Formats: sequence, C-alpha cells, structure tokens
Amino acid sequence: MTDDHTYDVVIIGAGVVGTAIGRQLARYRLRTVMLDRCTDVGMGTSKANTAILHTGFDTRPGSLESALVRRGHELLTAYAGRAGIALEKTGAVLVAWDAEQAVRLDDVVTKSKANGYLRAHRITLEELYRREPALGGGATGAVVIPDESIICPWSTSIAYATEAVGAGVELRLGVEVTAVTRDADAWLLRTTSGSLRSDWVVNAAGLGSDLLNHQFGHDEFTVAPRRGQLIVFDKMARPLLSSILLPVPTERTKGVLVAPTVYGNVLLGPTAEDVPDRQDTATTAVGIHGLFDAARRILPDLINEEVTATYAGLRAATEHPDYQITTHDREHYACVGGIRSTGLTASLAIAEHVVDGMGAGGLSLAEADHEPAVPHMPQLAERATRAFEDTRMIEDDPAYGHIICFCERVTEGEVRDALRAPVPAVDLGGVRRRTRATNGRCQGFFCGAAVAAQFASG
Repeated sequence: MTDDHTYDVVIIGAGVVGTAIGRQLARYRLRTVMLDRCTDVGMGTSKANTAILHTGFDTRPGSLESALVRRGHELLTAYAGRAGIALEKTGAVLVAWDAEQAVRLDDVVTKSKANGYLRAHRITLEELYRREPALGGGATGAVVIPDESIICPWSTSIAYATEAVGAGVELRLGVEVTAVTRDADAWLLRTTSGSLRSDWVVNAAGLGSDLLNHQFGHDEFTVAPRRGQLIVFDKMARPLLSSILLPVPTERTKGVLVAPTVYGNVLLGPTAEDVPDRQDTATTAVGIHGLFDAARRILPDLINEEVTATYAGLRAATEHPDYQITTHDREHYACVGGIRSTGLTASLAIAEHVVDGMGAGGLSLAEADHEPAVPHMPQLAERATRAFEDTRMIEDDPAYGHIICFCERVTEGEVRDALRAPVPAVDLGGVRRRTRATNGRCQGFFCGAAVAAQFASG
C-alpha cells in the first residue's frame, strides 16, 4: 500500500450529509477522501425529496434531530446566501381538515415552542382563506410557521462537494466499498477501484448505512426504506398558492403537502410506503392516484393543471424515532445513520456534530492555513435574474445569451459550465441538476439533442 492510498479520514457516501462532512473536514489539515458508488454527488435520498428547509417545529422535543434541525436551519440559510443556492422563505400553513385535527393544533404550537421555535401561531379560518384563497373548502383550523422555506436540494450537495474539493478533499465517484478490515494502525477498505487505508472512517451511506455498519461490527439500527412518490406540476400552477401547505403530522409521516418550488413549479406529495427494495424508486398508479385524491381536498384547482413530471425518493427510516449518529472513539469510526427527510436542513449541523465528536475522540483538528472558499452556484431560482437575462454575463460571454432549453431558459454557457465545473456533470442527469436543462414541460423532447451535443464539444 502506497502513501497515495492512505488517508486520515474516509467518508463513505457523498449525499448531502457526506458532502457536508467533507466540507467541514476541509477546514483542517487532514487528508480526506469522499467515496460514493454513484457517478455524481447527492444521488440517493438527497436527490429526491420535498426540497423544504425546515424550522424543526414538529420534530421530537429533546431529540438529537430537533437540535440539529434547528441549528441546521440557521447554518444553511446563511450558507445558501453566500453560495447563491436558490432559497425562498415562503412560510408554511399547517391545515386541519376535521375536528380531531383541529384539536391537535394547540399541541402543534406547544411542541414547536418545546423545540425552540416560537413563531408558530394559530390563525382564524378567515385569515387562512384570505392568505390561501384557492385552498379547498372545509378546513377546520390552521397554524402558520413563518420561517419554513423552499430550497434547491441539488445545488446544496454540489456546493458542499465543490467547496471540499477546492480545499483539497478528494472525491471518488463510481466507487463501492466491498470489504472492511482493521489492523493495528488503520482501517483497510477494499473497493471496486482498489484498496485504501485510513485512520478514521465516516459511514454516511444513507440507505445502506446499516449494512455498512454491520461490516464495522455494529448493529444499532436497521434501515427500512420508505418510498415517497411526488408529482411536479407546471409553472402555470404556481399562482394557486403562496405558502407551503402542510397536513397535521402523525408519528409515522409528515403527510402529503403542496409546496411551491424555487424553480417555479408546484410539488404534491410525498406518499409514505415501506418497501423492501433499497433501490425501488418507481412511481405507481396507486400512489399517484392517491396524491390526486389528496389534492382534490387540499387545492382542488391543482388537478386541472398540467403535470410536468412524477418521481419517487427513498428515506432511510429506522426502528428508532431519532437520528442514529454514533462516534466510536477507540475504533476511529463514526456512523451517521437514520437521517430521514430532515437531513437536507440539518446537514451542516450534522457535519459540525460529527466532526466535533471525532475531534473529541482523538482526530487531530489542526486548522488549515486558509479558510475554504465558498463557491458561487449557478442561479436556478425562477424569481432571480437568470443568465439569459444578465446583460453583463452575455457581454462577457455570448454563450450565456444562447438559450438551448426553452422550457427552463437554460443557455449554452450554463451547460458548458456544468461540464467543466470542479464537480462536473458526467451525464444528462447531472446537467439537469446543475442547470434545470431538460427538466421543464417538454422533459427534454425539444432540447435533449442540443444538450447532449454539448458533451461532444466539451
């Protein structure tokens, strides 16, 4: 084994949590590498979620999740502003639809206060329908959560990875860990692209975190994949609502919501289905019909709008009601498991928590000579000035004035930049997540060939 394959820290998993940990470790004089079996960052649970930046008002009081979501909301709000990640504070309205749910609204406000979020409050039905006039009839009560926001989930993982790579952290994609052994000095990881040694290992493997945890000799939790199907409606539906519309949550799920997106669409979902297959991201007729039934009650006019896309994501649910984050000091192993739908919001706080725990467990955290540079992500927000509208960008480079995806108004220059970025797109999906190209009404029917041609030209 050569020094080229020896590290201080190996992070297994490059989703939003793994890349956040990589970004945090980049602040120190460490040789760190992030591994992921996929060909891009953020390809698991991080890729397919409801894209909401949560306040944590409805987490379990006193839980680790509650503390990290609250801290993460603060950190990611600030980071999004610095990195240019699309973020919009829309607020949310939690709506009760029967007498039983209405009674529980006071408990929602009480729980919110216990979680340290003090701005949740009841509103009258008159105020509710004044705020959301397209809401379905029959609501029995509502609570407003003013600081819930919508965010671009794709840019978040890419920004973290870009910052980490820029500060010297290695990123190896398309690499799967196949075996783990330990000698007196370090962990030996065998992978599909060779072997490497590391003093510390961080397990941020998401849906596979329990299986990897077993390889390290632990069995604190078991992942039971929970599938959430969602429907994306065309931008013409956006005027139907001004806030995120939430149901009264249960112990099992936050329920079906209707939310605007930073890209100008409307999102409906998710379902909550336990599935045995950790890669089962199929949508089903039953699931989609169930979402339409929910929409008829929540926002009836939505079902008359055009559907742009449907998709499904998997959440790493476990038998425990809280995150499963453990640092094994003597083994130099940290496990970050059970990170469910709030993981995007909590990501930076999780990274802080994990790295602080590793430092307390013996990892040397000598600060690097230079603070990592925060990247500036491409502007994907529908309500912001896009590249095709920016005269200064076009004057500097006419490629930003040449639109090739007209549904999403993405330019040749933006696609080119995605292919040449420090963490580049390697396929059409990667281009879509970095630019929105092929992600609009025609789903690539018109622009797919033009976008694909960019790969040939580089």
